[in-house]
Amino acid sequence: MEAGLIMLAKALAIGIGSIGPGLAIGKIGAKAMESIGRNPESAGKILVPMLLAAAFAEAIAIYALVIAFGIK
Repeated sequence: MEAGLIMLAKALAIGIGSIGPGLAIGKIGAKAMESIGRNPESAGKILVPMLLAAAFAEAIAIYALVIAFGIK
């Protein structure tokens, strides 16, 4: 019984911890594509900040994964 609860806690930690970063990465990509669509010459200026923002959002999902592995 205890092992089942631990597995449930791990699943909830990574599942809930991934929702925010997943939504954030989707919004970052959508807004970047919208900006490039409005002004195609700005693609070079948009790419680097977009990648940095996506990396920071992904780091939050990695923190959730580390927490999930830390539950004993």
